[in-house]
Amino acid sequence: MPQVRLFSIHKAGIYALYVLFLLLLAYLLNQLDRYCLAICTQPMAQEIEYGDQSCLALKNVSKDIRGDVDCPKIKNDPDSCDEQTGTDNKTIVCDYNYNGNGFQYQLLVGPIFIVIYTFSGIPLGYAADLTNRKNLLAFCLIMWSAMTLLTGFATEYWHLAVLRFGLGIFEAGCTPFASSIIADYFSEDIRGSALGVYNMGIYIGYSLSYAFGNFITDANINGQGWRWTFFISGIPGFALGALILFTMREPERTLNRGEQAQKSKYEATALQRLTLAAKQFLSPSLLLICIAGSIRNGAGYVWGFNTQNYFNLYYPNENTGLWFSWIPLVGGSIGVVFGGVISDNVVRTRGPVARIWVLIFSLLLAAPFAAGTLFLPPPWAFVSQIPCYLFGEMWVGVTLAVVVELVPSAVRATAVAFYLFIITNIGGNMNLLVSPIEKASSLKTALYLLYPGCYVLGAAVFLLSLFVIKRDIKKVKNRELTDESRQGLLASDNQEGEEDAINYGSTKREGEIS
Repeated sequence: MPQVRLFSIHKAGIYALYVLFLLLLAYLLNQLDRYCLAICTQPMAQEIEYGDQSCLALKNVSKDIRGDVDCPKIKNDPDSCDEQTGTDNKTIVCDYNYNGNGFQYQLLVGPIFIVIYTFSGIPLGYAADLTNRKNLLAFCLIMWSAMTLLTGFATEYWHLAVLRFGLGIFEAGCTPFASSIIADYFSEDIRGSALGVYNMGIYIGYSLSYAFGNFITDANINGQGWRWTFFISGIPGFALGALILFTMREPERTLNRGEQAQKSKYEATALQRLTLAAKQFLSPSLLLICIAGSIRNGAGYVWGFNTQNYFNLYYPNENTGLWFSWIPLVGGSIGVVFGGVISDNVVRTRGPVARIWVLIFSLLLAAPFAAGTLFLPPPWAFVSQIPCYLFGEMWVGVTLAVVVELVPSAVRATAVAFYLFIITNIGGNMNLLVSPIEKASSLKTALYLLYPGCYVLGAAVFLLSLFVIKRDIKKVKNRELTDESRQGLLASDNQEGEEDAINYGSTKREGEIS
């Protein structure tokens, strides 16, 4: 039985690990700044006045006092809502107010952010293939931190829209730059593990957004609780940007096996480079991986941007910060790292196709626990999230490893940007389905369909990709063998030519001497 090599990324060297740590911190801030709006949306909406209004259960009113009053079921009757009293017939338990949800909110977390995020990723990824990636990363980090900081000063809905638009532009550069840098610092046999460590930033940042959004908002510093969440979240990015700029070295770009023979093919014009990256996604395997990734990514966006709203509506006395400040951090981080480690090890024993099996089984194992979160009351709803994160988040680094392994190294960053463009543009806008389903039924129904439902659907599409990726991998191997054969013939011809030249020179010198 082959030995499983856990955490073998240490073989890359101390400095490479330092670079990975900086990239992890950048991704952490990327996610923290992105999700602060989702956690603070209710107090923001009630102050700035955007989105839907509904009957909300007042916080800090116990279930014993509330009795049988079910505030969420009183949808469009402000008078009836405000008249609801508890079991003592004196304490008002419901309030008709802005709930932080609705179409305007879904626009902020969906198209206003996502569309520019996805479109910006392609030119930024292309720029990373041509110029210094760490300088671009530092610049983008400082700029998106500025957008976050300024959000704390917003007083109108259009302020939020403009700043989310700017946030999307600059956050788009993080993963294309980081993935390309990681690919050059870490060899192919440990790349999945390195990308898994990098993607821990998703869960650390997401967990911090709950800690900041709940505890800082509740602290209500100077009567501006939610605003201080954005102030404190934005400031660290300026320091980290300077650290990346002055201490990180730009790595040499490495070539995949078989690319040396075609090196001149990748020294192309801007249009040729973009065309080469885009052509990679015409292959059936990458196309299906993008569709499956879009569905799975959509499930994550829907849950991530509606978790706080769900518990605010159905369980208003539960402080989500007590649970989600550590569950995504622990469960998600372990899941994404072990996803990369497991996929690296199964690839060594069963080949690259095995990564797809990791994706399928992880999503199918996570789906029942995602459904359990919506079915069970707290605290079991929160407990169910632990295995959901452990299994459900294994996909992140694994799919990125598949993408970077199936494209030429010269267009890796551009290809990652194309991949993120597809899965984020489709999945990130899936939030727009929440409002119509909620109006037709309930928020809980919308989440059942778009959260565990999409886990299962994503696994089905990954299963379908399994059959075509075998054929595409075989084509890649055949092409590599052909390229290596050509390279060998060229080397042989060059060697023979050099020998002929040496012999000719020797004969000529002998003739001159005689």
